[in-house]
Amino acid sequence: MKKEEAVMEKIISLCKRRGFIFQGSEIYGGLAGTWDYGPLGVMLKNNVKALWWKRFVDTRDDMYGVDAAILMNQNAWKASGHVAGFSDPLVECEKCKKRFRADHLEDKKKCPECGGKLGAEKQFNMMFKTNVGATHDENSISYLRPETAQGMFVNFKNVIDSLHPKLPFGLAQIGKAFRNEIAPRDFLFRSREFEQMEIEYFVHPDNWKETFEHFVGQVHGWTKDIGLESAHVHELEIPDGDRAHYSKRTIDFEFDYPFGKKELYGLAYRTDFDLKAHTGLSKVDLTYYDEDTKERFAPHCIEPSFGVDRTVLAILSDAYTEDELGGEVRSYLKLSPNVAPYRVAVFPLLKNKPVLVEKAREVYAELKKVFGAKVAFDDNGNIGKRYRRQDEIGTPYCVTIDFDTVEKDAGVTVRNRDTGVQERVAVKDLVNKIG
Repeated sequence: MKKEEAVMEKIISLCKRRGFIFQGSEIYGGLAGTWDYGPLGVMLKNNVKALWWKRFVDTRDDMYGVDAAILMNQNAWKASGHVAGFSDPLVECEKCKKRFRADHLEDKKKCPECGGKLGAEKQFNMMFKTNVGATHDENSISYLRPETAQGMFVNFKNVIDSLHPKLPFGLAQIGKAFRNEIAPRDFLFRSREFEQMEIEYFVHPDNWKETFEHFVGQVHGWTKDIGLESAHVHELEIPDGDRAHYSKRTIDFEFDYPFGKKELYGLAYRTDFDLKAHTGLSKVDLTYYDEDTKERFAPHCIEPSFGVDRTVLAILSDAYTEDELGGEVRSYLKLSPNVAPYRVAVFPLLKNKPVLVEKAREVYAELKKVFGAKVAFDDNGNIGKRYRRQDEIGTPYCVTIDFDTVEKDAGVTVRNRDTGVQERVAVKDLVNKIG
């Protein structure tokens, strides 16, 4: 096994062991390309989404949140080009009948599994097709959305008519998307059900370049918010011919995953393609009227697109650390306090001593007033096992209440996750120390 594969195996094992992420439908043998988030995974993911919403929506005056339906009228996907062109190249082995994405193969003639001959390349539409209602005919067809973007474009007029925003402004959405991937792989990186954080930012056509550069900076700022190493994030300018048909400029932000440098986020200049396409098929006017210049036009769009699951995987990949502490090899998650499920864990030194448990509960309750759900209470096992468990969870600080805390009012022991260093801190100073 290669070193990179071994690291991924360790991360996947830790995620299951500590309740971050499980294989979808595991008790039935699993379902390829699906993953279930456990209690700590949900906490990490919710922290990511809350931070994103804070940076890109709550702290800005030019952004509006929406939450569009997953199912849309099939004409929305015809207008966007997904029905006709949202496909990947598919090849099938004539011997073992397994299917592969042709653009992911080094040898497009030989099966990577059994060595058999691969058939001719075909286009495979990745949308999940379904029917709405009791009848199944051409009019009842719908799709599980393959992206959240179109729900924002079709609501452009609703937002204009109801809130009357002035350009430039953006629509932001966090939601599920679905793609029937030919070969899902690399844990959370390529799956069939995933979550996106996307913005469609509308500008005057003359101003797209400065807005594009603004969001380049915002993406880099976001990677720092979640604790990614700057050296592990790279910009890739997508050349002519390789961009999506609607894009006049695209930058992929790539990340050094254990399995290689792969796309983490995308930033695209979509021009006015989407609004004009939906205007053409729906016959509804999706232009903007500027009351100052008396000009009517279809705004152009800058789209920063963030995958929640790829973000979680990048965070876990960057945070996974092995070192030697106290003469023992340990593995832990060096998570930023911004995203860690717990910021602090509180322990009674001994769980069978009521006086310690009572004081620990008191400290725990006070910290929860400030940090809410990001405080854990842990009395399971000896103190060493608790430290190791919280290290693997990624908890930055552990607070231990001992007899000196109770009998001498000598504060508590605060242990740093990364260094293992312990220090005495007065209870009244805990929030400042942890926060």
